[in-house]
Amino acid sequence: MSPSLRRATEADAGACAEIYAPYVLETSISFEREPPDAAELARRIREHGEFAPWLVAHDAQAPARCLGYAYGSRYRARPAYDWTAEVTVYVARDAQRRGVGRALYAALLELMRLQGFHSAVGVIALPNAASVALHEALGFAPAGAVRAAGHKHGAWHDTGFWQCVLGAPGEVARPKRAVADVLASAAGRAILAAAARAD
Repeated sequence: MSPSLRRATEADAGACAEIYAPYVLETSISFEREPPDAAELARRIREHGEFAPWLVAHDAQAPARCLGYAYGSRYRARPAYDWTAEVTVYVARDAQRRGVGRALYAALLELMRLQGFHSAVGVIALPNAASVALHEALGFAPAGAVRAAGHKHGAWHDTGFWQCVLGAPGEVARPKRAVADVLASAAGRAILAAAARAD
């Protein structure tokens, strides 16, 4: 499958909420206990989508069908962390193991690199072999864990941290480019187009 990728809008909130709900209700992948509704997802798209890209994937043959989404959000609130983002990806159940998550994440990381981020961090509730494999395939390396960090579905779960360095070692931190400017640029458009062409 070669999904079509674009920037999310608040109109995508319902589809994102529908994809996310089973992860909240049935797994410990997310530590949320109640699935957020479309209004809350719209707020998150609006808020997070100004800090780093929030992308949605659609079936190129059926553009109305949302296959998954990925986004970057603030890793920590203090200003010194502004060049690091926590990254997240969720894929609809019937679109899993078809390259959608990889396409979303690969495009997200390249857009964040273009935007000026220095580092991306994936936080994984363990065990989750599939998520670990996806992160490591895209250049993330283990960066530590917090033991028994969360309790859900009657069990304690560790959280592991995986980091992908996007910038060059020792580079000078510069103001990041706006998300809208990056996505409108020729380089940004090329990144999204390349994701649609990938096998």
